[in-house]
Amino acid sequence: MTTPARPPVPAARPLPLPSRDDPAVRAASTAIGGPWGRHGVVGQRRFWTPLRVLLVLTVFTLLLAWLEKSPCQDGDWQHSLQYTHLCYSDVIPLFFEEKLNTGAVPYAGHAVEYPVLTGGFMALAAWLGRRYDAAAGDLLPTMPPVQTYFTVTALLLAACMLVVTWSTAALARRRVWDAAMVALAPLLVVHAYTNWDLFAVALAGVGLVAWQRRRPGLAGVLLGLGAAAKLYPVLFLAPLLALCVRTRRLAAFAWAAGGAAVAWAAVNLPVAVAYPQAWRRFFELNQSRSADFDTLWYGFEYLLARQQHRPAGTPHVNVVAAVAIVAVLVAVCVLALWARRRPRLPQLLFLTVAGFLLANKVWSPQYSLWLIPLAVLARPSWRAFLVWQATECVLWVPRLLWFLGTGSKGVDYQWFLLAVLVRDAALIGYCVFVIRDILHPERDVVRAWGEDDPAGGVLVRTPDGGAAAPSWALSPGSADGRAGSAPGVEAGGGSGAAASFRVAADFRPVAGVGDTEFGRNASGEARNTT
Repeated sequence: MTTPARPPVPAARPLPLPSRDDPAVRAASTAIGGPWGRHGVVGQRRFWTPLRVLLVLTVFTLLLAWLEKSPCQDGDWQHSLQYTHLCYSDVIPLFFEEKLNTGAVPYAGHAVEYPVLTGGFMALAAWLGRRYDAAAGDLLPTMPPVQTYFTVTALLLAACMLVVTWSTAALARRRVWDAAMVALAPLLVVHAYTNWDLFAVALAGVGLVAWQRRRPGLAGVLLGLGAAAKLYPVLFLAPLLALCVRTRRLAAFAWAAGGAAVAWAAVNLPVAVAYPQAWRRFFELNQSRSADFDTLWYGFEYLLARQQHRPAGTPHVNVVAAVAIVAVLVAVCVLALWARRRPRLPQLLFLTVAGFLLANKVWSPQYSLWLIPLAVLARPSWRAFLVWQATECVLWVPRLLWFLGTGSKGVDYQWFLLAVLVRDAALIGYCVFVIRDILHPERDVVRAWGEDDPAGGVLVRTPDGGAAAPSWALSPGSADGRAGSAPGVEAGGGSGAAASFRVAADFRPVAGVGDTEFGRNASGEARNTT
């Protein structure tokens, strides 16, 4: 009796390498000998794992960010130094404005304009700074208290950024080198220490890792904590709901939404009860704040005022901006439900946050840090990423020179507005590429490697209950709207033998790991944040 022959086991695909797979990196690699060769060996060094290399790259970028802010760190901002040297940071003026220099505790001793956890972050840095100043002497260098505070804040934010790099690498799974785009992001050099946003970005990233590892309750708790630091992580719930409806995983969404609500309430309710007036300040400022200079809303007002030969005002667009944000959320959910194949979670998260920033009445420059890991996970393309990053970095220059004023060799608002429009066009272009990959998943470089959704968690390998796609969403020659699935993976989310082998053998997570006449400061943060 003969034993039936076993089907051949498909060979695992090699680890994706940017110098081999990304056109921009491949062209740049010629300066050091060209792309990684076919016979090159990866992973033979036990210490220099990909994750550790990524963390070293992150430290390098953070050191450049430290040097970029170094002229401003002592708080001696004579002759508008913060504008002429492009080193402005909210951390310095708010040390005094929020009474941290007097030992006041945010909310308890002084009403701050930030969410509760960010206030706690500021208080922790101030406390550690005072401990250092008390111990400084013969062995430890002495600094002005404001510089000590900035230094401690920068070290804490650097630790948060290391967490962001780790979480991005974990979410990318086999495409671990995509996280190098996060580690080397040019915008980090400019805005890593401009405000406290990296704290919330780190919490959001760890929350997504928890979702990836099929722990929706913990993911919700972490996203809720992120929303208690900066409100944007709460936006993640909209695309999560749409995907859970499509895949019939509403129980997982309920755990995530419940965890987020409980965590946010656990942080906010004690402060709201003990210091209600101080707690309400953040929300009252959000409601009364006019359109920020970096937004399309202010640009529209400026152009309309020029046409009508009148001075530009500060438009209040609460209702219009809220309607625009709701429209963005609805559009993302419709895309999630109508796409012929379930979109990957980071694609929808990126579109959600990018649409929110474009539609919102406030876009402080460091808010763009929120997008960096999401952009990399949504569409890991060095060329498109660096083009968008360049527009973000260039925007910082006319922004500060406009605050400097034309009488001090600054620039007019037209130059600032031009930079805003170029930045917005680059981001919209990035969004178009992501939407194209959703509508034509065969062009998605992540799925081209055989992975369904590395960050999908409970959404992976589930029945795809998407609605029938409209005709414009179908690929040419696709009669049923299911063509173009990634090799070895069925369009409905199931998998064949080859995909099953890849899931078992390849899909392993990464191991280890001054004010203007309008009353706003250079980053737009001295009057509120969202």
